[in-house]
Amino acid sequence: MDFDVKGWLRAQQVDAELYSADDLIAAFIEEMEAGLAQSGAGSLEMIPAYVGTDREVPRGQPVAVIDAGGTNLRSGLATFDADGGLLLSAFTTQPMLGSQGELSGEAFYGALADAIADTIDQADAIGFCFSFPAEITPDGDGRLLHWTKEIEAPEVVGDCVGAGLLRALVARGHAGKRVIVLNDTVAALLAGMAHGQAFGASSYVGFILGTGTNTAYVERNANIGKVPGLDPAGAQVINVESGGFARFARGPLDLKLDRESINPGKHVFEKIISGVYMGPLALELFKAAAPEGAFSEQGTAAIMAMDELTTIHIDNLLADEGRDTGLLGTAAFRDADRQVMRTMFEAVVARAALLTAVNISAAVLKSGAGEDPAMPVCVNIDGSTYYKTTGMPAKVQAHLATILGARGRHIHSVHVEDAPVAGAAIAGLTARG
Repeated sequence: MDFDVKGWLRAQQVDAELYSADDLIAAFIEEMEAGLAQSGAGSLEMIPAYVGTDREVPRGQPVAVIDAGGTNLRSGLATFDADGGLLLSAFTTQPMLGSQGELSGEAFYGALADAIADTIDQADAIGFCFSFPAEITPDGDGRLLHWTKEIEAPEVVGDCVGAGLLRALVARGHAGKRVIVLNDTVAALLAGMAHGQAFGASSYVGFILGTGTNTAYVERNANIGKVPGLDPAGAQVINVESGGFARFARGPLDLKLDRESINPGKHVFEKIISGVYMGPLALELFKAAAPEGAFSEQGTAAIMAMDELTTIHIDNLLADEGRDTGLLGTAAFRDADRQVMRTMFEAVVARAALLTAVNISAAVLKSGAGEDPAMPVCVNIDGSTYYKTTGMPAKVQAHLATILGARGRHIHSVHVEDAPVAGAAIAGLTARG
């Protein structure tokens, strides 16, 4: 009997039609509200960023920018032109500090200050995009909780990195500067501001779907019960940490992939939709289906011998445009085998697209904005998995149109190049102080 690939995928919960967008959005918003009311109350951390979106982005005013990521440290001077375009000057890229060997705290901050030494006299403010786990403080600093991505600078753990940078700048004769620290998802949201202000956006959402995933949106202070003393009339950006959302159904192979990950039970939403996991999930599906007759005898043997499958290779197979598919494109598989693989991965993508749209929709709805079509919510979407996965943008936008259209909400999606730098620049230019 022929293998029923679609029926088998339904049994594995890898079928977008098994999910109710309405139920998922309700659960997502409940988790958001729980995280705002009390830290640790739900699966979403809902971290206040202490950054607002109520100030105009100054045009032509320089700001120093630092973008500290897992691989590179980029720095220089940024300004915005009259149309909201980002202009960069004296921009440099070097390996991320601590990625080439251990650094002391003094050496780390000294190198950080040196990175902007040639431009800092031209700017009073510094926007610092810091893509590592940090607790953002009410004065706009960031206390490093722990390093990730193999960075070696142990003395910096527990420090407020903005204050450390300012100390090093003062030691080099650059006093009177101010710094605002933010993470990359908050930066993605802010990066949309220069564009959104031009078309009258009523609020902003930042969404990243790359190796991982996360979301940021603007929340009224009156709804942030876990932080006492906030001005109830104000609002600020919230870092949702949406990769942790846990109130959705997962299939047996989703659970297996989670159990065997380096952080079982953590970031379970991310493990369904993000780039680093979709390839491995596809391989789990192939290996589980192979003994049930999904593939030819030779294809089954090849699959059972595979140790890994990258999202790039399986997505290239789905695209069927002649790009590198690795082992999948060789004589180890028949054309019929490849077609089953495409069907399976297309289901993985379709489910991820629906869940992505649910995530973005929940942020838009929770913001309370976007009811006037002339004042949509500006949604800046960043990340290679979103833009490079076959069919992902079209599927997500179609779901968003259906979900938000039925609720009378309006959005305008944008893609801002170099969003971490643009967002850091806007934070530096618009932060109060």
